[in-house]
Amino acid sequence: MLVTGERAYAYAKACGIIRKSFVGKRIHAIAQAGKLYDLDRMVFPDEPKGLPEKELLHNIEKRIMGRSANSIISIVKCFSDPPEFLILLIRSYEYSDLFSAISASLDKRKTAPAHVDLGRFQTVRFGAWPNIKAMVKGTHFEFLLHENEIFNSEHGINYLQSILDRHFYNALWKSVFSLPERDRLITEKILSDEISLKNSSWALRLRTYYKMPERKVKDHLVDIQSRGSRRLGIRKRSLAEEALQCLNYPLDSYLAWSSWRWKKFLNPPDSEQWRADPRYFQNAAARYLYRLAGHYFHFSPFSLDSIFCFIKLKQFEEDILTSCAEGLGMGMSARDSVSVLKVGQ
Repeated sequence: MLVTGERAYAYAKACGIIRKSFVGKRIHAIAQAGKLYDLDRMVFPDEPKGLPEKELLHNIEKRIMGRSANSIISIVKCFSDPPEFLILLIRSYEYSDLFSAISASLDKRKTAPAHVDLGRFQTVRFGAWPNIKAMVKGTHFEFLLHENEIFNSEHGINYLQSILDRHFYNALWKSVFSLPERDRLITEKILSDEISLKNSSWALRLRTYYKMPERKVKDHLVDIQSRGSRRLGIRKRSLAEEALQCLNYPLDSYLAWSSWRWKKFLNPPDSEQWRADPRYFQNAAARYLYRLAGHYFHFSPFSLDSIFCFIKLKQFEEDILTSCAEGLGMGMSARDSVSVLKVGQ
């Protein structure tokens, strides 16, 4: 049993960090940035970088991710014996960075991509890049060395992304259910929706961008069985169910999706030439999960659920800030980026 004093301290510290974060009403402040330098001064008022804009974009994205990870680590370190699921949430950065590192190695790039330093929570030896074997040998990622499709298939990068997703979510789901029910009710609700939406997003992307047939799309899905919960109104089912359903709907008929659970996240039928837009769906799903985390953050103070919601809010802030940085780098205003994501509405 975790010490109640640790939970109280972690929650109080998380509240302090959220108050200073660009979530909630503070998202509107980002929209005032007209140039990348403006965003840099807003986000890092004590350490803005006087770099050329092209260098600044890469630099600010690295600092945004590093700051977000450090905030999350600082909360998890409040626990003398943090539960595995919190450690796995920290390592979500490692999964993402490993994907980038392996992709860069397969593309024969000369420079190693940046990675977030997770300190004692890091397992991959990124310093060994581009030697993939040396990077993952002896870690829980060593199984990747035996996945030949990553290295031989024309869709190897997609396969790598999906296999890392499956590995991460299966481990996270298992770790959540090692907790008492009182500590995972909200986490189970948000995570089950996140996995379902992630699967649906994958299905839409693979059908739309890669014209992948149904039988191959199924191989990319995270097929986790939900245990169900009467208290949350969740029935037992596969969290790939919605994604499998959407494989049967035509991509050019909005009406055909009328019975689909996640229809509200599809782009609206504003023209006769409607076609399902995976990017729109992904943004709408992210907004929904962000609002869920924001709603439940204070719902159960001093619980592990509140820490899970804090982590989700910080990672959403990271996504918003990096999206704004990328938009500014392409000549868009931050207001345009916020408007596209509709997070201020």
